[in-house]
Amino acid sequence: MSPPRQLLRTKPVDLINDESAHTALRRGLGLPALISLSVGATLGTGIFVVLGQAAPVAGPAVTVSFAVAALAALFSALSYAELAGAVPVSGSAYSYTYATLGELVAWVCGWCLLLEYGVSVAAVAVGWSGYLDEFLGATVGSRVPEALSGGVVDLPAAAVVLLATAVLLGGVRESGVVTVVTTVLKVAVLAFFVVVAAFGFSTGNLAPFAPAGVAGVTGAASLVFFSFIGFDAASTAGEEARNPQRDLPRAIVVSLAVVTVAYVLVALTAVGAVGVDALSGSDASLATVLRQVTGDGWPAVVLAAGAVVAIASVVLTVLYGQTRVLVAMARDGLVPRVFARIGARRVPAANTLIVGGAVAVLAALVPLGQLAEATSIGTLVAFSLVNIGVVVLRRTRPDLPRGFRTPWVPVVPLLGLGMCVLLVAGLAPATWAAFGVWSAAGLVVYFAYGRSRSRLGQQVQGE
Repeated sequence: MSPPRQLLRTKPVDLINDESAHTALRRGLGLPALISLSVGATLGTGIFVVLGQAAPVAGPAVTVSFAVAALAALFSALSYAELAGAVPVSGSAYSYTYATLGELVAWVCGWCLLLEYGVSVAAVAVGWSGYLDEFLGATVGSRVPEALSGGVVDLPAAAVVLLATAVLLGGVRESGVVTVVTTVLKVAVLAFFVVVAAFGFSTGNLAPFAPAGVAGVTGAASLVFFSFIGFDAASTAGEEARNPQRDLPRAIVVSLAVVTVAYVLVALTAVGAVGVDALSGSDASLATVLRQVTGDGWPAVVLAAGAVVAIASVVLTVLYGQTRVLVAMARDGLVPRVFARIGARRVPAANTLIVGGAVAVLAALVPLGQLAEATSIGTLVAFSLVNIGVVVLRRTRPDLPRGFRTPWVPVVPLLGLGMCVLLVAGLAPATWAAFGVWSAAGLVVYFAYGRSRSRLGQQVQGE
């Protein structure tokens, strides 16, 4: 096989599905747990954390920015739903791309997923640290020293990542129970916020609605798209779902609908209650809203307490997703085999420890805004490849059983691709530069390590 053909070799879908059928992971997740996994990985990241970063960019039209980002996510979610039902494995978009676009593109996708999941965990952990500080200040009258909560390092952010790592080591069933409980709590906390903030709503806070025009709306949408990445978390549970062909597509679509409604309602009531200026730059912006609306501290304390527990569930579920993508990449030989080693509790223990430690360091050292934008660009590239993959797989394997079929192919996947390109264009040049460095590093790793150790490549050479 010539070098160019080696880079474009695809992994047969039947081989991928056979590996999934004989997985060493435990199949313990039903539909409620999968929905909670997706909602838990998504709901909270944008509203609890990124709203204060996005509001100054779009003004009150940040509510439209959430809707635009949701629309972009919807097209990609429909593509994810089809591929999750057709190729139900732990690798998510990485495995889908390997089956449709070839090994090199799959590597790029997997490398982007490592950026997406790893950096988003760190970003959410930084936001969690802000709400913990808010909660401690309101209840015990003492905050975490500034040098230890983002001034020099962010120790609380690192601590919550390590706590999530410990929960994941306990097993997938136990992690699923924690996820369901914390997701229900999160929905209740956001409903509490909407009701209280509505008492301070004033239409005057919505004018001027879009001071930065369309550019501001799309720029903020690029930033808050980070908030929607969790819906694909269910697709990383393909080998731990009891009925993946049926339940994975349902979990993806339902979770995106729940999250979109929650985000728009919370953003609208927050801006309407206090205006954009009060939200700007705060890592605990929703607690700030309740304090200003009520003139009292207890609603903010309730919100901060709920956020401390609820945002921790995002750390848990997204960290789970990253470890499962690495399982698939290691099984294919593209990263070291240690990441695919399954321990006594039928979880990738060494993988989880390595990833948890690395993300804890990242959360301790890198500011929130830079983390959020870096996550968005990795996500958008991965989503773009999934949209292309649906079109390719329809042509190459029209006979493949699918638990869900994306409507109006190729129109919907191409719209998803176009929306991803639009949002990527709105990201800052510094984000593009960082992504370029990350991508170059990934290509070096692939050509220096993964290409020669690829199991698919070795099988082809042996034939």
